[in-house]
Amino acid sequence: MAISTRLTERLKIKHPVISAPMDGIAGGQLAAAVSRAGGLGMLGGGYSDDAAWFEREFRAAGNHAVGCGFITWALRSNPQLFEAVLARRPKAIFLSFDDPEPFASRARADGIVLFCQLQTRADAERALDCGADVLVAQGTEAGGHGGARATFTLVPEIADLIAKRAPATLLCAAGGIADGRGLAAALMLGADAVVVGTRFWAAAEALVPAALQQAALAADGDATVRQKVLDIVRVRAWPERYTGRVLRNDFVREWLGREEALKADQSRQSARYAAAARAADPGIAATIVGECIGLIDGIEPAGEIVERMVAEAERLLAQGSRLAGARA
Repeated sequence: MAISTRLTERLKIKHPVISAPMDGIAGGQLAAAVSRAGGLGMLGGGYSDDAAWFEREFRAAGNHAVGCGFITWALRSNPQLFEAVLARRPKAIFLSFDDPEPFASRARADGIVLFCQLQTRADAERALDCGADVLVAQGTEAGGHGGARATFTLVPEIADLIAKRAPATLLCAAGGIADGRGLAAALMLGADAVVVGTRFWAAAEALVPAALQQAALAADGDATVRQKVLDIVRVRAWPERYTGRVLRNDFVREWLGREEALKADQSRQSARYAAAARAADPGIAATIVGECIGLIDGIEPAGEIVERMVAEAERLLAQGSRLAGARA
């Protein structure tokens, strides 16, 4: 059982499945489990402010080949951490949210495969200018931060752009992909692989408190919302064009549409939020999942998720081929 694409051949992996480098969630055990199953696991460097986290999670990944992702605008405040990660020779570097330079050039100079995540065509043009090996077209269905374009239209538009400008560049689809149906659809849209976040957020190896996972499993896709409330209360200086998709909990309901009032009471509310986050209180703490949470009904090992996703996609692609033959 395997689906061969340009990406699996270039990266020498079995399956076209990449785990998203979710901030603080995608640790060494999760990344290693995805790579061990034949995909490519990514560590989630996130806000790049905890060197000890990287040390611990690279050790947890053991000898498995894994990549590492960063929130690019945050990485600018701690470039020495990027150098330390490069010295570990990760299989790939994954940059998201902001201009990829100068980090793109550094990764390429070291011969490390460079993923650049994007939310618009203009982002894609810039990533190609920077020589990205892999573009990741992220639709707004995704959990966490992102833009406004939908996966189903963004992916083929970027596929057409790549075909015209840089045919050797690879393409991944991201946003709303949780099973074999999403993988098969992404391949038909022109992607070479998928980047999967929420489905691996709900994996046994993910660094997610059980209370938050259970709150997510009880929800459906209609229960998520894009917002800036959590950036304000967590004092994260996100660029204006990005919003974050999370589960709509009591705290989000309290402050959504009242962001200026939240800013006025930021000190007190930030302390309240920090205490809730430490206690993993799903009524206040962020449960960062995408719309595909409605397709997930259990916490499972990452390896099983990969294998089932690929097997289902393989069956669907074969079925499509038979349907086309029947109509010929």
